[in-house]
Amino acid sequence: MARYTGPKARINRRLGTLLYETAGATRALDRRNTPPGMHVRGRRPSNYGLALMEKQKIKHYYGLGERQLRRYFDNVGRKSGNTGELLLLMCESRLDNVVRRVGFTKTRPQARQGIGHGHFCVNGVKVTKPGYLLRAGDIIEVRGRENLKNLYRGVIANSPPDGLDWVSFDSEGLRATVLSLPGPVDISLPVDANSVVEFLSR
Repeated sequence: MARYTGPKARINRRLGTLLYETAGATRALDRRNTPPGMHVRGRRPSNYGLALMEKQKIKHYYGLGERQLRRYFDNVGRKSGNTGELLLLMCESRLDNVVRRVGFTKTRPQARQGIGHGHFCVNGVKVTKPGYLLRAGDIIEVRGRENLKNLYRGVIANSPPDGLDWVSFDSEGLRATVLSLPGPVDISLPVDANSVVEFLSR
């Protein structure tokens, strides 16, 4: 998947949501929550434009490419239930999202980089795919190299993690255990998933 490497503050301001959590991108959204540009004309977007923006939020927040998002959509489309909700729950179950949310890293791009470099094991096996989908009972650990453990202990010490109801986290042992699959209340991105489903169904 192609990574987005452009200005993150512009994406936050364009979509009006904190999608990238770097210090500069966060400050930019706090300071000016209007779209980027010098003379921005206040135009009301069409229904198509609104749905496109909601889709872009999901792609940037979870680090998905277009093909990967469509693959997820096709996967959940064959299941019974609310398709938009199932799509977001699948995204929440990704390894890079859980690594970020339990507090191993400060941002999702950092989580993807750490996973890609082989810093994490799932059930004792090194995993290098950020999109690995976790299941109940999976155990995520930092690999047994002391320099890696010191690195992640430092991150956790500087920014204590928020607790998750569906994942238990041992900050001393650098171990996270998936207790159950996430539910609707565990979705961390405020987005209109139904409009995204309509957009992808065209």
